[in-house]
Amino acid sequence: MNLFSEGHEKFQPLSFRLKPDDLDGFYGQEHIMGKNKVLRELIEKDKIKSLILFGPPGTGKSLIAHIIARKTSSLNYQINAVLSNVTELRQLIKKARLEREAHNKWTIIFIDEIHRFNKAQQDALLPPVETGEIILIGATTQNPFFYIIPALQSRSHIFEFKPLEKNALESIFKYALEDRKKGLGEMGLAIKENVKAKLIEKAGGDARKLLNMLEMCALLAGGKKQITDKIVTEVLSQEYHLYDKKGDYHYDIISAFIKSLRGSDPDAAVYWLARMIAGGEDPRFIARRLVIFASEDVGNAYPMGLVVAQACFDAVTHIGMPESRIILAHTTTFLATAPKSNASYMAIDKALDDVNKGVILEVPKHLKDSHYASAGKLGHGDDYQYPHDFKGHWVDQDYVPMKKKYYKPTDIGYEKKIIEFMKNIEKMKKKN
Repeated sequence: MNLFSEGHEKFQPLSFRLKPDDLDGFYGQEHIMGKNKVLRELIEKDKIKSLILFGPPGTGKSLIAHIIARKTSSLNYQINAVLSNVTELRQLIKKARLEREAHNKWTIIFIDEIHRFNKAQQDALLPPVETGEIILIGATTQNPFFYIIPALQSRSHIFEFKPLEKNALESIFKYALEDRKKGLGEMGLAIKENVKAKLIEKAGGDARKLLNMLEMCALLAGGKKQITDKIVTEVLSQEYHLYDKKGDYHYDIISAFIKSLRGSDPDAAVYWLARMIAGGEDPRFIARRLVIFASEDVGNAYPMGLVVAQACFDAVTHIGMPESRIILAHTTTFLATAPKSNASYMAIDKALDDVNKGVILEVPKHLKDSHYASAGKLGHGDDYQYPHDFKGHWVDQDYVPMKKKYYKPTDIGYEKKIIEFMKNIEKMKKKN
């Protein structure tokens, strides 16, 4: 149960053996771990409060918890949110309370994958965190603002861990390859710079992934003393694509996809589409986002965008993968290269803002429903003029008792014609 068992037995994975015991062996995350940065200061001064550490896999969240466990004077326990339950959690909290009362000892509980705890389990943490009976360190690959209850967020310091930069990965690689006690130094392996660069690029900012690939390369190299391009290519061919359809990458990549569409970059949009498809994303989810995009960002600049997007959703729903990739790519490139306008989107949000602020207007009598028997007695529909009875299928009458412009079409795509149409309406109003 104690946090992070000791020992660096050679049968353990390379990434486990290389865990640093102090901050000098930690690489990356300079924005929070650099000199005089907040998290580093808290650790060095042993002033740790409850923390939530979030970010992609292999960026150092568990390592920081390990270093804190080595450095702090507190008791340390680790549980995994996948395997643990409220009963186990409450037992630990009770033990922490007794230690505090009997020996004035603080207890740190490290919870890996804390996002897997449901609301009831997270609620169980609130009282001891608030009173200081425990210090919570939660690690998660998910965005805590989506997965951690607000009350627990507000009682914790939240730190984002980012994908490791190239220089940090190079330092980790060098240490792993050369260290004779914990690493691969005894093997005396050599590797060319361009071959090493391939591994570092493929790691995608994930140190654990880099070390796992390096360890596999070392096994394949055997007694040859050289990690060749052929060996690296073989290892890379077995690697998975970095995309967790339930994780934070899910939100980041769909965000990049939509922003690439909005920026009219079909190549970037297709790349992010490929990342989602290769990662096993539900094609219907992608198609739904394309339908929304077609109205939000293309709108009346090219009204056919919504028709194509809806057709894409229907086709994907009935056809499935792998053929749906073609339909998704077709729609993605179509919308990326279509004229863009968010005028309709802005119009409804402005109107909703007025309504929410209390601008509640009475429906004019001539516009009220006149189809039921007693409507005439109330004057509903009186003086309404049917536009199709007039030249140009338009007649000058008021439709809302307030003059305000919500919809402002752009001069892009079909909205140019809308502007011309609205100008003609204004001309006819002036004549009247």
